[in-house]
Amino acid sequence: MQVDEVIVTARRAGLPMWTVRRGDDGVLILVGMIREVPKGFEWRAEALEGAVGRVDRVLFAQDMRASPADILRILWRARTIVLLPDQQTLNEVIPAEDFLRLVPLQAYERNHGWVRTRPLMVAMGLVRERAGEDGSRDPRVERVAERAARRADIKTHSIGVVRGSELVDSLISSPPETQLSCLRAAMGAAEYGAGAMADRAEAWRKLDVKAVLASPFDAVMDECWPWGDPSVRGRMRAEWVNAISTAIADDGVTLAVAPIRTLGEADGVLDQLVAAGYEIDGPDWK
Repeated sequence: MQVDEVIVTARRAGLPMWTVRRGDDGVLILVGMIREVPKGFEWRAEALEGAVGRVDRVLFAQDMRASPADILRILWRARTIVLLPDQQTLNEVIPAEDFLRLVPLQAYERNHGWVRTRPLMVAMGLVRERAGEDGSRDPRVERVAERAARRADIKTHSIGVVRGSELVDSLISSPPETQLSCLRAAMGAAEYGAGAMADRAEAWRKLDVKAVLASPFDAVMDECWPWGDPSVRGRMRAEWVNAISTAIADDGVTLAVAPIRTLGEADGVLDQLVAAGYEIDGPDWK
């Protein structure tokens, strides 16, 4: 295996990739993924496939494991998940300025039942109807890397597990005030308009990481359930820092496919690697 070839491949990637190295430490390739793009959106997978074929191991994001029982619990508790408790209305559980901001965004709703709906459910509706999420699909970055690793007989593993029962517990029991950050992010995406998801995907394809991180749609993906669930988000980020710290100390080359915000946000993985003295080659993220 030639490390220089892997680095050149990363520089020519069709998605954001960074090479990380320092002295005699191992080489790390970080791949910044997103999870939702418009239907019909295409990206160049060849560089990623080529890089995977020349590394020693591949790391993937946490594996979400949901059981049939988790799905049944959601169906059984649907009313609790959707509606505010005790006949409350949104203007009673969120700050007045947020409710006033929300009202014009909900003007398209003929049924005013939304005022009895939990903030998370209102947020999901805004993103679907007003920010272009309707009809979205997964760009399958992890699937591309997994298939390439299987063809090249490269070792792979997920850095952790998020259990469906944990997320369902949070979905059922989280009080409305903990869902407010998600609603605010969704209002930002809705105010941006129907191109929010598509513009973020295009920025990702063009390797414009700063634009991706500034996208109101990316903020929604970070703040809202399931991946933005406050009960697991901090732990997931910590697991990435630990996994990358371990991988960079290993011999050879490790490729890690991680959420782009986890990598590029302020004090994220890339910032922490720079602070630790590592050299990073790839698109600007700040």
